[in-house]
Amino acid sequence: MKELISTPNIVLISALQATLRAEGIEAIEFDGPIADTLVGFADFPRRLFVHDDDYAEARAIMVEFCPEEVEAV
Repeated sequence: MKELISTPNIVLISALQATLRAEGIEAIEFDGPIADTLVGFADFPRRLFVHDDDYAEARAIMVEFCPEEVEAV
């Protein structure tokens, strides 16, 4: 598994996860319950992971979907 994105933006995580699912890529959200518990205290990031084999395709989709969130690598 590889981390695709880390952001406190729950809407972005949800929309990106749905977009990846529509393309046949399983994306798993981590840290959701912790982020929900800490609402109001800080912007605790949620992380989205994909399988290693799907990472390149998922990253390409993410670059198109939310280029402002993509870190230069």
